[in-house]
Amino acid sequence: MAILKNDQTHRASDDAPDRGSRPHSRSLSTTLRRLRQDGGFSIGELAERSGLAPSTLSKIENAQMSPTYETILSLAHGLDIDVSELFSHKPSTPISGRRAITRKGEGAVMTVGNYTYELLCADIANKKLVPLLTRIEARSVKEFEMLVTHTGEEFVYVLEGCVTLHTSLYATTVLNAGDSCYFDSMMGHALVSTSENPAVILWVCSNVISPLAG
Repeated sequence: MAILKNDQTHRASDDAPDRGSRPHSRSLSTTLRRLRQDGGFSIGELAERSGLAPSTLSKIENAQMSPTYETILSLAHGLDIDVSELFSHKPSTPISGRRAITRKGEGAVMTVGNYTYELLCADIANKKLVPLLTRIEARSVKEFEMLVTHTGEEFVYVLEGCVTLHTSLYATTVLNAGDSCYFDSMMGHALVSTSENPAVILWVCSNVISPLAG
């Protein structure tokens, strides 16, 4: 997964230019504006809470810029919400005995850097685990400025294709369809596709938002 605020920084910028105003970017901009207004924050106040430049926040709200996953996490922290709420079309209502279902191909999709994520079961807020159907776009570890590191733990299960897992502590590992791996997110890590077509994995992450609290 991508890095969290206050952890080691591995990206050159908070955001990336919006390539063709993707539909998910427009949806995110609308949801972000609603959540900011519902929280009673001005653009300046949310920018300060999230550690982002007001100009960056304004561009995201106007669908002029696609935020990186790091920026999305910072926004969730500033709004004090689960990251999945930024991709939900309606507010989440926490209740006991919760359940969420995502039909095939109906999850919110975002392409960030070297990964394309489909958020699964995003209607439940404050989850302990964040499940993502992920397409690995990178073909070489050189496409990453540095290995990613953040608080939490992660599980990956290869559904299609073949990936190579690069970490800061272990030798490079090849994972084929049906293989899985569980690792500490504090260890630098990156995944690249080594099959003819981009690999697809189930990526489950823990502790994505809670380390940002306080």
